[in-house]
Amino acid sequence: MTIPRILAIAGSDSGGGAGIQADIKTITMLGGHAMTAITAITAQNTLGVTQVMPVPTEMVLAQIDAVASDIGVDAVKIGMIGSAETARALAERFDPERARHEEAPPINMVFDPVMVATSGAVLADAETIAAFHALMGRATLVTPNVPELEVLTGTRIATVEELLSAAMSLAKQTGTQILAKGGHLPTDEIFDVHIISGRFESYSYGQRPRIETRHSHGTGCTLSSAIATGLGAGLSLVQAIDNAQLYVRAALEAAPGLGAGHGPMGHGLGHAYFPPAT
Repeated sequence: MTIPRILAIAGSDSGGGAGIQADIKTITMLGGHAMTAITAITAQNTLGVTQVMPVPTEMVLAQIDAVASDIGVDAVKIGMIGSAETARALAERFDPERARHEEAPPINMVFDPVMVATSGAVLADAETIAAFHALMGRATLVTPNVPELEVLTGTRIATVEELLSAAMSLAKQTGTQILAKGGHLPTDEIFDVHIISGRFESYSYGQRPRIETRHSHGTGCTLSSAIATGLGAGLSLVQAIDNAQLYVRAALEAAPGLGAGHGPMGHGLGHAYFPPAT
């Protein structure tokens, strides 16, 4: 039996709704083996982030090298990075030229350029965001939401047409496929725009009814790790995106309603296993 080996590089969310915790749950639910390189430790709950402690860059790289050298990696998801130094080191670590030199196969990588938590807490400073560009050029897919795309392109986005224009601009800048998430737009339906690199005039819309809930913490982390799991399992990028969007919607519908703020999704989809009493 083979199982997709998925490496999640992200920060830890003590509330369990986003970050590395959401990645592990998602990868496991979708049939993958989750491995981690933790980039930062956060103290947070559904009401917000109270403290952030970045993990030193050398420790982030050590985690990556430890699992890659023994277990192997089929796909990578990158979320919260923690520092500009770590962002630059990851861009170097996943440089295609390095892989060719080491005669290693290319690895699918999904980059979710996390900047701000759902609660509004800043998770990436200006220097770290500036370092994102080299890393985006290494990725198979970049998955910004509207606020992130505005920062990355320096544009204001208020409509689906502006979302499409900004996503095309970022695709041309990076040479990378872009999945621009439109959940922040004031529309009754969610529009996600997938820009296909190399054919920038080619794009597709994902259009689904909006699920009204305050329990949406970790949607971006969940979507990107779900896409990475699909890619690691051998799905095409389009198939991986479709499956991931369906999983996110199911997890939103199954949210357990925890906390007084932006609560976690129901990654387990309502399933529970209790061993029989002895």
